[in-house]
Amino acid sequence: MESKKIASKSDVEKTFGHRLRVRVCGLLIENDSVLIAKHLSIGKRGVFYAPPGGGLEYGESVEDALKREFLEETGLEITIKEFMFTHEFFDLPLHGIELFFLVERKSGKLITGVDPEMENGKQTIDNMSFIDFNTLQELHVEEKHHLFRHCNSLNDLIKMKGFYSNLKENS
Repeated sequence: MESKKIASKSDVEKTFGHRLRVRVCGLLIENDSVLIAKHLSIGKRGVFYAPPGGGLEYGESVEDALKREFLEETGLEITIKEFMFTHEFFDLPLHGIELFFLVERKSGKLITGVDPEMENGKQTIDNMSFIDFNTLQELHVEEKHHLFRHCNSLNDLIKMKGFYSNLKENS
């Protein structure tokens, strides 16, 4: 089996940095756990846990983008249940407007997929797994997506609506 090459922080910056990106992200909840991608070479500590998702491509609908991203990253086909909230991800050199949706598994077997935007086979996705909210809360604050700072339980997460930003946290 070929070993996966891990992208460096400079690879991540070159691919995603210094521009505003529109991202689509899905919250898939099963058995009181949320599907989370463990990324390497992202964030201050070099480890970053976040729901699956990615960049919207020009000419692509939000729905098509989310379904594509889920299939690429997780091996799962999904049904989009509802729009939940918008989050401004601000951690320079990364800056994105993220649209979060509640999704449901339609078919497929969970895998740790790839991010095709990363060149030369270098990947940031290290693992894809369901994590219960208490375990997620125990992770270092710098290692998890900022959205988890706005909720204290899985129920709070499901009820999130509106606009959130971590811009003030970085000032």
